[in-house]
This record gives sequence, C-alpha cells and structure tokens, in this order.
Amino acid sequence: MPIPNPATTYPIHDLQTLCYLKNIIHHPQIEIGDFTYYHDFDDVAHFEKNVKYLFEHSGDKLIIGKFCMIASNVTFIMNGANHLTEAATAYPFAIFGGAWAGAMDDKAYPIKGDLTIGNDVWIGYGATIMAGVTIGDGAIIATNATVTRDVPPYAIVGGNPARMIRKRFTDNIIQGLLQLKWWDWSIETITQHVHLLTSNRIDELLLMK
Repeated sequence: MPIPNPATTYPIHDLQTLCYLKNIIHHPQIEIGDFTYYHDFDDVAHFEKNVKYLFEHSGDKLIIGKFCMIASNVTFIMNGANHLTEAATAYPFAIFGGAWAGAMDDKAYPIKGDLTIGNDVWIGYGATIMAGVTIGDGAIIATNATVTRDVPPYAIVGGNPARMIRKRFTDNIIQGLLQLKWWDWSIETITQHVHLLTSNRIDELLLMK
C-alpha cells in the first residue's frame, strides 16, 4: 500500500470534509506543517475564515506544526483584534479617520506575538485560541475550550478560560517524547513504526532515541 502523500488535498477517498490543511492555505501569514488535517462539516475551504483579525499591518503569523488534528469550528483570534487596555478607553477612534485619524499617533495597539501550535496537537470542536498563545507538542485542547495562555507539551486543557485537566504522561516520558520528535522522522521511518506510535508501549518507543 502507498504511503499517504502530504501534497494530497483530500487524503480520504470520497471525503471532501477533511483535508491536509497546507494544501488549501493561501494566506502568507499562515504556515502549516505536513499531514496536519482539518475537518469541516460544511467546507474545508473556509478554514481561513476561522482565522480572525489577521492583518498585514500587525505582522503576526499563525504557525501550526506537523501531524496536528483540527476539528470543525476551531477559531484563532489574531492580534488585529487587540484594543488598548491601559488607556482611559479601549475604543479604536483612529480607525474611523477624519478628526479622529491621529488618535493613535505615538501609540500602538498591543501585539502579543505569533500564535503557535506545536506538532501532534489535537484541537477539539469549537475551541478558540487567542493571539500570542503557544501550544506545546502533543497537547490536547478540549471541545469549546478558550485558550488564553500557553499550554505545556502533552497537557490536556479545557474550559473557559482553559485550565490544565492533566498531563498525558509523566514528566520523564514527556521529556523523552520531546527529544524523540517522531514527527521529524522520515515518512518511511514513521510508516515502519506506525503500530508502535499508536500503542501505549512508550518505553519501547523511547529506546529509539
């Protein structure tokens, strides 16, 4: 049987509600790794509409690693949504121009940095990820979670705001997996060990370091 090809838009035959995401992305500020997939009950081509307030002048990026799993209705809120929080008002006078055009002279709206998703991250249905957040490798984001702060590798988080439910593994195993970086193996090596990767024989897997 052939190895799945990351350049295939719809990797499951006759199913166009799931795609390898990098093949439908056109926005220069969105970067997607190989084999990361997105599912949408309506149209996967709408993914970029889920990335809100991503403006060129903000300069931020949405960066998603390899082998991630992104469910329908996941929303990414980028820095263009930010307003002033330390000023007397958060109202964005300057965007309306006219006599208000200079309201932001010598000022800047908050920029929290890129929104970065690691590798092998599962983001559940309806989750919302806020600007500047980094989600570590192997993390799981529960359905309808609102992620407002960084998520450690191999953590499971849920709720609004999202809080850690538990770690997936012990600290020693997590460190071993982060050193292993199986997602950076050649696709042939991944394929050779796919049964081990999908098992709970993690100690055996870590011997491959």
